[in-house]
Amino acid sequence: MSTTNSDYAAFILRVSSGALFLAHGLLKVFIFTIPGTVGYFESLGLPAIFAYLTILAEVGGGVALILGVAVRIVALAQIPVLLGALWVHSNNGWLFSGEGGGWEFPLFWSIVQVAIAILGAGAYALRVPVLHRSLGKFA
Repeated sequence: MSTTNSDYAAFILRVSSGALFLAHGLLKVFIFTIPGTVGYFESLGLPAIFAYLTILAEVGGGVALILGVAVRIVALAQIPVLLGALWVHSNNGWLFSGEGGGWEFPLFWSIVQVAIAILGAGAYALRVPVLHRSLGKFA
């Protein structure tokens, strides 16, 4: 199978997106701390479990995207996390550089996840045979 320019583009998009998810997840673990993140989610009126699920999605999903494992499913699974971030930032205006951060980046990264789900893993993806057998083109 030959690798095309779109395979390399998908790789770049997948890895850069995965790196950002990983960075945001680790920020919640090491800087904000897990209890701090849980407290913040609860201050928004969200159940604590959402904080844990968000951290898991960002760290686990980030690693999966970087490695190229189950990329389409992982990209789609990240969209609810990003829509949650869009909701949190929706009252802060459009620009993310504004006080409290706006909603432009969560919306943009939601669209990026849709593009990744359409493109697939691209080049240099870790192929896990059991996933490919069970998930087919979604792996």
